[in-house]
Amino acid sequence: MKGNGMDMIRRLSFDALVVGGGIAGLQAALDLGDQGFKVAVVEKDSSIGGKMIRLSKVFPTLDCSSCITTPKMAAAAHHENISIFTWCEILSLPKNSEGGFTAGIRQKPRYVDSVKCIGCRQCEYVCPVYVPDPEQGGFAARKAIYVPFSNAIPQIALLDMDNCMLCGKCQKVCPAEAVNYLQEPQDFEIEARAVILATGFEMTPVENKRQYGEGSLPNVITALQMERLLAPHGPYNRVLRPSDGMEPESIAYIQCAGSRDKSMGLSYCSRVCCMYAIKQAMLLSGALPFADIIVYYMDIRAFGKGYEQFFQTAMAMGIQFTKGKVALLSGAEGGKVIVRYESQEADGGVHKAEHDLVVLSLGLIPGWHPESSCSVSTGSDGFIRTIAPKMAPTLTDVKGVFVAGAASGPKDIVDTITEAGGAAMEASRYLFSLGGISRHESEVPGLEPARVQTEIR
Repeated sequence: MKGNGMDMIRRLSFDALVVGGGIAGLQAALDLGDQGFKVAVVEKDSSIGGKMIRLSKVFPTLDCSSCITTPKMAAAAHHENISIFTWCEILSLPKNSEGGFTAGIRQKPRYVDSVKCIGCRQCEYVCPVYVPDPEQGGFAARKAIYVPFSNAIPQIALLDMDNCMLCGKCQKVCPAEAVNYLQEPQDFEIEARAVILATGFEMTPVENKRQYGEGSLPNVITALQMERLLAPHGPYNRVLRPSDGMEPESIAYIQCAGSRDKSMGLSYCSRVCCMYAIKQAMLLSGALPFADIIVYYMDIRAFGKGYEQFFQTAMAMGIQFTKGKVALLSGAEGGKVIVRYESQEADGGVHKAEHDLVVLSLGLIPGWHPESSCSVSTGSDGFIRTIAPKMAPTLTDVKGVFVAGAASGPKDIVDTITEAGGAAMEASRYLFSLGGISRHESEVPGLEPARVQTEIR
């Protein structure tokens, strides 16, 4: 937008800013929105839902992950007090002169007009370009222009310009004339009196594990890739080996494949790896009842309510647990994977085993590094530091900034949702101490708030 011959930064005002649209960010936003606060949710991906919407089931109840996440996504998208900004990145998050915060945000180009797009997917159907789909673990293909997944919010297409051949077919077929190959990034600002950081986690890169093949072994996959194979709407609709499409008869899990490893700079336990491996092993036992499933572990850390019983149930189902540290993975004839490990059981010594498929239980690392944009401090592990982790685990060392979920350290979904509610409570108390609910309008004359504030229509 231009005014008086000069570029003007669009500016919007809210009571609270939630950075991250995963399960923690959505829960915090809903709790604040239900109290009447105006909330902005800024998400780096093209859809809200975070990691949880990509999972098959959750432990220890084995409930459907989408059945839990999708209603919260829809509730946030249609909440009158919540505005959602997807496909955005935080450029800066300093305190302003009034004691609040001014977030500099960049809307990355979708090359599709988010206001015009009606989500019909006609552009996707006619696109001739196929590329590996990371939403399906790279096991299936998607088009160069696409809606991320069937229950994505918002249902707005995204053009992958790196793989687009500029044939023009998507632009010609679009009934809303929404495709715009010349779209550019747009910067704007959000002013908020309180901030909740719910930036989540990423998995340790498999390429960093030289002893595990650095991602070059086709039948060595990550736990998130296995989640997609197990999902009812996964790439194959059943569990198949990636290299040749056969049903694996022997599946191994390698625990602490990144966590508790000082050589990778991750000396900490990622906390959830044991439980998600056990969950997947139990689901595999049902999907492939004749397959041998073995878990190589150093320690089983079943820390939560019902988790120990979950572990015991897995053993009763016939899943094998071998105490030993895997030192090396290598390829073998027929696509098999050779696992060399040092046993810590009674037999001891170095052993070798062959498996059709190997799953790496990768550890958790921070999903966002605030150093360049926010003054909140981090711990030695890179996660956001809390000043009272036992008494008030959502408080940071910056007044008015709160943290929820895996942004402050690895944790499971139950603790993440609980902590998100705690962060919303602390933010609510802080906002009421400043004078309760405020009603702000855009500070840019002539701005259409509905078109700028949210892509959800």
